[in-house]
Order: sequence, then structure tokens, then C-alpha cells
Amino acid sequence: GLGDVYKRQNDKVRLMKKAIIAMSGGVDSSVAAFIMKEKGYHIIGVTMKLYDNDDIGIDTERTCCSLSDIEDARSVCYKLGALYYVFNFKADFKEKIIDDFIHTYENGGTPNPCIRCNRYLKFDKLMHRMKELQYDYVVTGHYARIEKKGDRYILKKAVDLSKDQSYVLYNMTQEQLAHVQFPLGEMEKSETRKIAEENGFINADKKDSQDICFVPNGDYAAFIEDYTGKKYPEGDFVDTSGNVLGKHKGIIRYTIGQRKGLGLALPCPMYVKEKDLKDNKVVLCLNDELFSKELYANDFNWVSIEEPKEEIRCKARIRYNQKEQPATAKVMEDGKVKVAFDESQRAICKGQAVVLYDGDVVLGGGTIL
Repeated sequence: GLGDVYKRQNDKVRLMKKAIIAMSGGVDSSVAAFIMKEKGYHIIGVTMKLYDNDDIGIDTERTCCSLSDIEDARSVCYKLGALYYVFNFKADFKEKIIDDFIHTYENGGTPNPCIRCNRYLKFDKLMHRMKELQYDYVVTGHYARIEKKGDRYILKKAVDLSKDQSYVLYNMTQEQLAHVQFPLGEMEKSETRKIAEENGFINADKKDSQDICFVPNGDYAAFIEDYTGKKYPEGDFVDTSGNVLGKHKGIIRYTIGQRKGLGLALPCPMYVKEKDLKDNKVVLCLNDELFSKELYANDFNWVSIEEPKEEIRCKARIRYNQKEQPATAKVMEDGKVKVAFDESQRAICKGQAVVLYDGDVVLGGGTIL
């Protein structure tokens, strides 16, 4: 009878490997879901509800994880015959991502919220839900690869280097790497779009989101002022000798290496070198004064290797879309990591991540001090 059919179906699902697909509504996570289903996994799609548009003062739908993205993700799950859920992680997102973003800017740094979102939400909160539901894997649409080498998992760059996202994943733990899959790591982006088109996914031609999801117009300072209700006072632009060059519009509006948008008429191009929080001054310099050969990083995670006891040779990247540069890295007595570059690097930014590579293997990364 019908009861037997249900029992047989349930037994079948019980025997299958099960995966939670983190779906942003974009083409990448949709194709990741499709691939896992094709591999014989029992899948469910989930979208993390991270904020309400009202909370962050926007009324557009042009950000990831907005209402239209939820509809797109649900539509793809419906096509794949998969259940779909929305998990409310708004409180965690406010505390771990938005509050930290503001705090970093207020303290003179330039934050990278996508790295923290991966760390605290995608691979921490979702992993927790995965265990509660007794599923085997969390799957995302990231372009990166995970391989097992001996008794360690290693994180590697994607095959499609133009889309490689390994830089934002350096915080992953061995436990997470064992329970995460990146099905797109071996693929070119063009293949991803082709699979979406062939399967009639609603988001096959959807543009990739470039912005920070909660600041879709890119105006970080306006977002911070609206969100906190604070006004950040004007102060002086000064050169490296302390000569006043003009007035700045609030210290959170500037980032190291910035030239555009200073609103000054200067005899030659000048760039933001540092922010003096104590005296509320923004120090400007000539381009060649922006270069430095070393940095220190804390909160370091050695993802693919044990923490090295000796100095190591590697390549290091100090921003998402930068080519890695030859360097030497050494763990100091206080746990901080010193990275010394062979050649001087331009505009090393406090708050951003430095990520170390050996070929296409991610060795580890940390936050620049």
C-alpha cells in the first residue's frame, strides 16, 4: 500500500548522502545545487536571511539575499524538486558583520565583510544547522577546490583563475573543509552559465553581485552615518610634514591609497597615506611614499598546513584582485605573522586580509594590522 511506498522512499533518502546548498539566488549556487543532485545527493536549498532592506536603509532589490533573490533560489529548487528554506541569521549578521564593519572604519581600517560572512555565517552557522539536521555537507557556489592530502584537507585555487575566490576562504578549519563541497572549483564560469541556460534556470543571465551586499550603492560612509546616527567631524588634510592642505569630510570617508574624491586642488597628485584618529587628521603623500616592504597580521589561520616553526617562502596577496607577490612569512613569538615582501607593495591597508599561497595551495591568512 501507500505506507510501503513512503517507507521505501524514506529508506532511499536515508541511505543517500545529504547536502545543504547555500543559495544566494545567483547562478553559481543554483548550478552547484544542480551538480550535487546529478551526483546523487539528496539536497535542500537554503538562503540566509541576513537583514531587512529597511534595516540598512535601501529600497532596491539589487543586492544578494534580497526578496527577489529568495524567489530566484526558490524557483531553482522547485525545478530541481528540492525543498527550500530561509534561515534567519539577522542577529548574527548585525553583530559579527555590520557592527565589525563600522568598528573597523571608525578605527582607521578598511574591513572585508565577505571574509567574515564566510567565516561566521556560511561555514559556522550553516555547519551547525547541517549537524542539527544530520546532513553530510554544506555546499556553496564558491570558485575554489578542496583536496585531501594525507590526513589533512587542503584549500586550493579554482581552475578558472579569473573567478578564483580562495582569498576569501582562508579562515576555514579542517573540520569545515571535511564537510564542505565547492562543485564549481573545477569549472570555468562559462560552463556554469551554460548549465543554467540548458536547465532553464531563471537566473542564467543574472549579473554577478560586485558590491558589499548591505551597501549596494558603494557609499560606505553614508551607510555608516545612517546606521549609527553619528556624524563624523571634519578635520585637516595634512602632508607628511604636518602642513595643512585643506579640510576632510570625516575620517571614515577615506581609505589608504585613495586619490579620487579628496576635493582638493593640489599642484600634484596626492594619496591617503594614513589616518590620525587622535587628532582627526588624514595624512596625504606622494605616490612613491605609499610603498612598504613588510606587514604584520593577527588572527591568522593556517588552513592547509600546520603552523610553521621556521620562516617560509611563499607568495602573498594583500587584496582580493591582486596578483600574489613573492614574500617570506614568519610566525612571531606573540602569534602575529610577519610578511616581508621581496619588492615594496603599494597601499597596504589595515583591516584587509593578507593570504599566503604556495602555487595554487592556500597556506593561510590573517588580518593586516
